Amino acid sequence: MAPPQGQMRPGRQLAVLGLIFVVLYLLVFFSGGASGGWKDRLEPRLGLDLIGGTRLTLEATNSVDGKPPTAANLEEARQIIESRVNAYGVAEAEVVTEGNRNIVISLPGENRDLTDVGSAAELRFRKVLKATDGSGQTAAPDQAARAAALVGTLSDEDLVGQVLMPYAYGSSATKVSPGSAAGNRALAGVDTPAEMVARYRLGGLILVGFSADDPTSGNQATTNVDNPQQVRQLTTGLRDAAGKLAAGSAPFLIGTDQEYGVVTRITDGVTLLPSPLAAGAAGKPELTEAAWRAAGSELAAMGINLDFAPVADVLATRSTVIGSRSFGADPRNASAQVAGAVKGLQSAGVAASVKHFPGHGLSATDSHKDLPVIAQPRAVLDRTAFPPFRAGIDAGTMAVMSAHLDVRAVDPGTPATFSKKLLTDVLRGQLGFQGVVITDGMNMPPARRWSPGEAAIRALTAGNDLILMTPNVGQAYNGLLAALRDGSLPRARLIEAVTRVLTMKFKLADRPAPDMSTLNTAEHRKAAADLAAAAVTVLRGRCGGPVGNPVTVTSSGGRDRTRAALTEALTAAGVKVVPSGGTVVHLVGYGDDADDLRADAAVTVAMDTPYVLADAKSPTLLATYSSSRASMTALAGVLAGKARPGGRSPVPVRGLPATTCGT
Repeated sequence: MAPPQGQMRPGRQLAVLGLIFVVLYLLVFFSGGASGGWKDRLEPRLGLDLIGGTRLTLEATNSVDGKPPTAANLEEARQIIESRVNAYGVAEAEVVTEGNRNIVISLPGENRDLTDVGSAAELRFRKVLKATDGSGQTAAPDQAARAAALVGTLSDEDLVGQVLMPYAYGSSATKVSPGSAAGNRALAGVDTPAEMVARYRLGGLILVGFSADDPTSGNQATTNVDNPQQVRQLTTGLRDAAGKLAAGSAPFLIGTDQEYGVVTRITDGVTLLPSPLAAGAAGKPELTEAAWRAAGSELAAMGINLDFAPVADVLATRSTVIGSRSFGADPRNASAQVAGAVKGLQSAGVAASVKHFPGHGLSATDSHKDLPVIAQPRAVLDRTAFPPFRAGIDAGTMAVMSAHLDVRAVDPGTPATFSKKLLTDVLRGQLGFQGVVITDGMNMPPARRWSPGEAAIRALTAGNDLILMTPNVGQAYNGLLAALRDGSLPRARLIEAVTRVLTMKFKLADRPAPDMSTLNTAEHRKAAADLAAAAVTVLRGRCGGPVGNPVTVTSSGGRDRTRAALTEALTAAGVKVVPSGGTVVHLVGYGDDADDLRADAAVTVAMDTPYVLADAKSPTLLATYSSSRASMTALAGVLAGKARPGGRSPVPVRGLPATTCGT
C-alpha cells in the first residue's frame, strides 16, 4: 500500500535522512572550518526542503582565485561528493553536474507524492572547485578534498584502522627479538610492527620510550627508540608496510612525545632544546619558534611527522606530572609560547598536538595513576586553562590531545577523553577547533575502566578522531568494527573522524623529509642555545658577575652527566673547576626536595621547577629549568660573569621574586 499523499515510504525516509547527514557533513567540510559553522551557510528553508524534497543543488559560487570553474573542476567536485554520498550508504542517490556551476544530488523514482513538495535547497560551498593555473590544467584538489575522495573508497575495515594509533614492540618494523615478538602477540596477535600495521590497517603508530626522570613512564610499556639512524630505519619500514594499504596514498602517521625536558623520547644525536618552562622563563616567543622549528626539522628527518607537543597546560598547581613540561603559570605568557612552538614545528612539516585539553595543570594528581579532578569553576577554566589552547588553535595546530580529567564544572564524573560536552561542545563548538582530536594514552588507568573496544567506541563518540595507545589493538579494532556494523557507532561520526585524520595526513604529504645531516647542526644548536641563555634566572643574589674561582660542582644523586656537562662548559668559559675546596655550585633537578639541598653551597641551581629554591640557604639562587647541554652552557656563561641572567621565573616561588635583575 502506498503511503498517504505527502508522506514518504519508510525506506525512502531513511534515504533522505541519510542524504541530510551527507549535506551537513559537506557543508562543514567544504566551508574549510570557517568561523560561524554550517548554520551560516544554509538558506532558512533547509529543513523543510530537504526533509520533504528529493533534490539538492550545490552552486559553485567561489573558486579559489575568483575565476569561474571549468568543466574539469566541476567533474572533480562531483566525484568527490559522489564518494561522500556513497560512503553514507545512500545508494539510490544520483550526483550529476548541471550547467556550468551546479552539482545536483537527487533521489530518483516515480514517487508522485514527492514531486510537488518544496523547491530545491541551495548550499553555497567554498574550496571545492579550484580554478585553472592558466595552462588549462586543473589544480590539484586541496587536502580536505583528497581526504574525502579517499574515504569514499575505503571499506569498513579500512575506516576503523585509520582511527587507531597504537604502540608496538621492537626497534625494527620487520625484525624483532623474541621478547618483542611476544609483546606484540599479547598486544595485537602479531609478531612485528609491520604486521600490526597490515593486519589492522592502522592510521599511525606512536614511538615510545622513557628515562629515569620521566613522569610519563607509567604508560610506556617498552621503548623502540635508540638513535636517529635506527629511528629512521624503523619509520621507513613502517611506511613501507602502510603504503600497501588501501589508504596508503596518505602518509602514515608516526608520532612521539618529543616535548624536550623531562619528556624527550629521542635524546642521542639530536639537538636538545631546554624545557618548556625554560622557554616560559625566557619569555621570547620568537626564540621558542626558532628552536622548535629546528627540532621539527630533525623529527622530520627521522621520519616522524606528528609530535605530541607542546604542552599547553597552565601550571596552576605544583604538579609533578606536568611541572617543567608547562610553559608556566601565566596564561598569557604560556599562550605566546604555545603559539611559537606550534608555528615552529609545523613550519618544519611536523604536526603539533597541543595537550592536555582542557588543562592538566589545574590538578596535581597524576592521570597515569588516577583520574584527576578539576574542581575549579568554569570562569577559572575560561581565563586560566583555555587561553593557551586557543592560542595553539589560532596558530594552526593540526591536532589537540584530550586528557583523562574529571572537569566538574562542565561534565562531572566523566573523563574529558570521553566527554562530548568538552570535546564537541567546548573544544569544537566554543573554541572553534576543526582539526584532529587525539586521546591521551588509552592504556592509562582512567581509560581502563572499560574494555579496549568499549573505551574506543566511547572516545570516538565523544569527539576524538584518533585512539592512542590502546591496551589491546585487536579488541579495540573489533569493538569499533562491530559497533559500526550494529549502528551503535554512527557511521557519520567515524567518517568524520577518518576524514579529519586523512586531511591532516595530506597536509603533511608535500613536505619531503630533510636529510639526516640536518640533525644537531651548528644552526640548530644555536637556536637551542639562544633560548637556554634567555631563560637563566637569578632569584636571589646580585644580577651578574662571576662567582668565586675556582668552582666545585656538586649535585643531588644521579646527575653525573649533568655535572660533567657543566664542568666542561665552565672550563671552556675560563673558570677553573676543582673536585673539592672551591666555591660550591650545587645542582638540583626533577624530583628533588629540601633534603637534596646543600647548606654550604654558595650557589644553588634549579634545573627543573624552581619551587625547591624556597628552602635553599645559598646567597645566590639561579634557575635554568632544564639540564640540557644548552642550559648548562648558558649557566656557565652566567657563573663566569660573561652573560647576564635575563629570565624571569614563570611560576611563583615562595618568598622569592621572579628575578632580582629588574627585568
